[in-house]
Amino acid sequence: MTAYDPNNIFAKILRGEIPNHTVHEDERTLAFMDIMPVVDGHCLVIPKKPARNIFDVDPGELGYLAQVAQKVSIAACTAFGADGHTLRLHSGESGGQEVFHIHFHLLPMKTGVPLRPRVMGDHGILAQHARKIRDLMLLA
Repeated sequence: MTAYDPNNIFAKILRGEIPNHTVHEDERTLAFMDIMPVVDGHCLVIPKKPARNIFDVDPGELGYLAQVAQKVSIAACTAFGADGHTLRLHSGESGGQEVFHIHFHLLPMKTGVPLRPRVMGDHGILAQHARKIRDLMLLA
């Protein structure tokens, strides 16, 4: 198994070296807007503890990550009027993983609305979307 790379983009985000549009943060996790959103409200949830993917994450951390993903997903779906949801976890290059720090993609879905291509999002819009989700999380 390949070792965890402490210079991956998510590790840099966790260290504050790269800015992000934070949705939720606690002592164990960080949730933030994907900078190449395929739907409005597309978030990522990552653990603060290093782990490449599902094959090497501590089961307790994975369970907690899933709990946080559920809370953020509920807020994101409410914020964007979604009637469905997709939760993605890619593990390994052949599994579609691009950043080798375990993370969930949270996709609030609407019937009849297709996914957009992965292109860089507008940071002003991403900041507004993060604020909408954060505000709902504060009410929960």
